[in-house]
Amino acid sequence: MLTPRKIYWPAINLVGPGSVKFVGEEVKKLHLTKALLVTDKVLNENGVVQQITGALDQDGVRYTIFDDVKPNPTTTNVHDGLAVFQKEECDFIITIGGGSPQDTGSAIGILATNGGNIADYEGIGQSKNKAVPIVAISTTAGTAAEVTINYVITDEARKLKMIMVDPNALPTIAVNDPELMIKKPKGLTAATGLDALTHAIEGYTANGAFELSDAIAYKSIELIGRYIEKAVENGSDLEARSGMGWGSFIAGLCYSNAGLGIVHSMAHQLGGEYDLPHGVANAMLLPYIMEFNMDACPQKFADIARALNVDTSAAASVEEAAKMAIEEVRRISKAVGIPLLRESAFRVEDVEKLAEQALNDACTGANPKPVTKEDIIAIYMKAYKDSPVAAVVQ
Repeated sequence: MLTPRKIYWPAINLVGPGSVKFVGEEVKKLHLTKALLVTDKVLNENGVVQQITGALDQDGVRYTIFDDVKPNPTTTNVHDGLAVFQKEECDFIITIGGGSPQDTGSAIGILATNGGNIADYEGIGQSKNKAVPIVAISTTAGTAAEVTINYVITDEARKLKMIMVDPNALPTIAVNDPELMIKKPKGLTAATGLDALTHAIEGYTANGAFELSDAIAYKSIELIGRYIEKAVENGSDLEARSGMGWGSFIAGLCYSNAGLGIVHSMAHQLGGEYDLPHGVANAMLLPYIMEFNMDACPQKFADIARALNVDTSAAASVEEAAKMAIEEVRRISKAVGIPLLRESAFRVEDVEKLAEQALNDACTGANPKPVTKEDIIAIYMKAYKDSPVAAVVQ
């Protein structure tokens, strides 16, 4: 309790329906001149980017669009984006999307002020200079990359997700407007929603958790448990979208300051090796890692059950209540149609390599329980062998 803390989150946070309309006026206060808009082709073609550029046009904010970001952004994406930033003489970045554009924008922002190759910044706090100003506009309730000091870029040559934990990459302005999330596909809503739930659960149980992170993680779990199935079922439900937006936003504030754990360490390897969507990879592994970690902090897992609105009054012990949390997470994952590990591209022959990389992942150190390579192999294999056939939401 007496340990001093450095707490990081964006200086300005615009949250709630219609909040994106305030971006232009906030940018003007910072006296910025031209933005590189970092996004992907889907968002640029389906009208989401135009919702934002329309508001920027009204406020006289100049910009150029870079929309070549992949779902698992690569070093090539980053360096291509940096070239456009420099050629167009931009002085700040606006990211539009989920974690992929957000992470790409953070990486471009760091290179713009620090130089070099993005691989130079793998690990914790490797940059010297703060990134150029970043306005991070989220269009999904999941990654919370718009409010965190973390970003992830895939090294194509090594088939490895590089994890960067760097306060210098923190956006200046974060925008979480649920109106931008309306009518997103069910599968995307489910995957990003489980990603947010993983952030909240890992942040709540991480060995870096503290009073503030505990409070906001618990609330995030409550919100996600209440709204995720409604948001998946009806993509136009603005109340559910708003609830998920808040849940994702505050989960990001939690884990950016408390840390994560081996759900993310292991999921990063599935994304790097097989190009699996990050939220799906997290969801495939979450219940099995909750089982592994439960004895390190059973009371916290019992708290998670209650946050998920599970009646634990009949539980004979804290451990029994904790197990209810795990079963509720399994139920939610199944209810929203998350596929399981056996149905993915996972190959048993890769497990040694994946486990070694996961052990060395930047997120592993915050896991509430010490973990070995053999533990990680066992968890991958349990998830693989236990996975029944499940229908994937389209």
